[in-house]
Amino acid sequence: DLNECGLKPRPCKHRCMNTYGSYKCYCLNGYMLMPDGTCSNALSCLMANCQYGCDVLKGEVRCRCPSPGLQLGPDGRTCVDIDECATGRVLCPRFRHCVNTFGSYICRCHKGFDLMYIGGKYQCHDIDECSLGHHQCGSFSHCYNIPGSYKCKCKEGYRDNGTNCTLIPTVMIEPGPYHI
Repeated sequence: DLNECGLKPRPCKHRCMNTYGSYKCYCLNGYMLMPDGTCSNALSCLMANCQYGCDVLKGEVRCRCPSPGLQLGPDGRTCVDIDECATGRVLCPRFRHCVNTFGSYICRCHKGFDLMYIGGKYQCHDIDECSLGHHQCGSFSHCYNIPGSYKCKCKEGYRDNGTNCTLIPTVMIEPGPYHI
């Protein structure tokens, strides 16, 4: 019988026991034997089955979340999203609103504004629907741009009937008898 435990390099990382025609590996306390014959810390993240990995602090395994916008769920293994927009802690710049994302948030431009690089920074800039032709004003009205939108105003001689501008009927007054 060959004593495999005495071979170099050693077949086991921690403890080796010679058996007839073979050998057996053992691990020190706090470690467990892996299928490849190596010893792994029994408190490893692999054993904790954490969603995003873990930390071993003072001999205790704690799952962790990769972003401050996530927190450890009730099961202690998975991470759940924190809605930063709902907490009210997020202040978005002018003409933007908060949109929650998994693990974070973004500040998106309000409707009627586009994100543009102006003056060395990104800011939400009003879209001029009138000059771009992106409006629903009829041919008898003028389009006026306002921040985030537009307004239609009837041309002179026309009035708004609730859906579009129509011609104001002219009333002819018939001359009556003249009294002197």
